[in-house]
Amino acid sequence: MDPLDLIETGKIRRFFRATRKLDSPGIISHITQRAAGKAPLFLEDADYLFMVWLLKEIAKNYSLKIYSFCLMPNHVHLLLSPEEKNLYDAMRDLFSRYAMKFNRKYQRKGHLFGGPYRQAVCFDNNYFLAVSLYIHLNPVKASIVADPMEYRWSSIELFCNEHAPKSFIDPYLILNLLSRQKKDARKKYRELLGLGSKIDAEHVLEQEDAVECFGLKLSALLPALFKKVEQKKKITTPWGMNLLNIETLEKKIEEIKRSPAGNSPESRKAKKYLIEQLIARGFKKMEIAKRLGVSRKTVYNILKISE
Repeated sequence: MDPLDLIETGKIRRFFRATRKLDSPGIISHITQRAAGKAPLFLEDADYLFMVWLLKEIAKNYSLKIYSFCLMPNHVHLLLSPEEKNLYDAMRDLFSRYAMKFNRKYQRKGHLFGGPYRQAVCFDNNYFLAVSLYIHLNPVKASIVADPMEYRWSSIELFCNEHAPKSFIDPYLILNLLSRQKKDARKKYRELLGLGSKIDAEHVLEQEDAVECFGLKLSALLPALFKKVEQKKKITTPWGMNLLNIETLEKKIEEIKRSPAGNSPESRKAKKYLIEQLIARGFKKMEIAKRLGVSRKTVYNILKISE
């Protein structure tokens, strides 16, 4: 089943896609956009400042709620949700206006960004928290700074500094997952950043489940905390069947690969369930076939099975 159909029929809670974006009010998305090739997106402070100003302007004009962001030298991370069905238009406006000014300023031609932006939609508390931490740790992982608080071009100060000025960024939907007491929430967030900085993490632009793997490693260090986060009121109303966490999914994949049942109806039905779980995470059929130890043709045939 196509992931868009799964979303629309309420069967999954998170979805990753670079094309065919979801554009519905209230969905929370991790938006990533990168420069074309090895070209930089920002050459001086004024460029970063213009992007921040533009982000604020777009948020106002399109009624976007922005929860966290990080502007890296050659790519951008945004965590946001639209109040109207206009996410695609908002992102097109944001990136096209920035590219036009950048090209005009530096007298360059051609595409500034390397294709369409990427979107990971999230309806899970733990993933929501993990992606914000991942975003703020980007400068540390890139060896630009040793402490995320030292990086100027992110929303980190709003999460860690109780004296931070008011902003168009709203960190409290994330911080409230940790504690209703702002001081305590900020303390816990700083502690998570410290632990997260020691975790090896892949780049989300290169590996689609990078954030989920990062979150899994972090939650393994503080299982009690992440259990409480998951038990809190959902960041949005969950639709239908929950998406398995990656640890459970990997265990089920190993179980089905070791199962002697082979091609029995029960085994094929179990494989279909796992295939749909992987599709929901944005994995391609070839990648799914490799994970399950079957051919791509087998994956297509299993998906044709009627319930």
